[in-house]
Amino acid sequence: MNVPSGDMPRSATIESRRVHTGRVISLDIDSVRYPDGTTGELEMIRHPGASAVLPFLTEPTAANAEVLLLRQYRYAADGYLYEVPAGRLEPNEDPIACASRELREETGCSASSMTHLTTIYTTPGFTDERIHLFMATGLTRGVAAPERDEFIEAITCPLAEALRLIERGEIRDAKTVIALLFAAGYRTA
Repeated sequence: MNVPSGDMPRSATIESRRVHTGRVISLDIDSVRYPDGTTGELEMIRHPGASAVLPFLTEPTAANAEVLLLRQYRYAADGYLYEVPAGRLEPNEDPIACASRELREETGCSASSMTHLTTIYTTPGFTDERIHLFMATGLTRGVAAPERDEFIEAITCPLAEALRLIERGEIRDAKTVIALLFAAGYRTA
């Protein structure tokens, strides 16, 4: 793969107009100058970012490694999805602190070790949302405290089975797919 070196030309914001501010997101209409000098308008969903965490119940390098997933109701998906614990960053919150908080709130667990896996843009065609993905090990169980609009059930799953669920299309949440595949590919490193 040839990766260009040096700075690539970037788009520049000429003007930004907020048309909606909600509890989770905001919508802006941006007038932009593209890298080739032309201009246009883009609808941009603004999101504060999030952290997600793949909790390992056993050593990640074990042949029978087990993870903790959530079965969570999602209105936009018209049903339940298998997901890793995740949530929105609070103002000025460090991503690792957010991952620890969400792990505790959604599963009741705390981790002795939290490792950053990668950071992804969810849908860069229309949103600036970035999710910081972590792997948690050395879990201590506690009591979950989900938010009132979270309908979740914690599920213990062998990592090998989670990978089969991805292959069969039963795990469809992008952050979860990426976290599982990333951890599976690099867990012995």
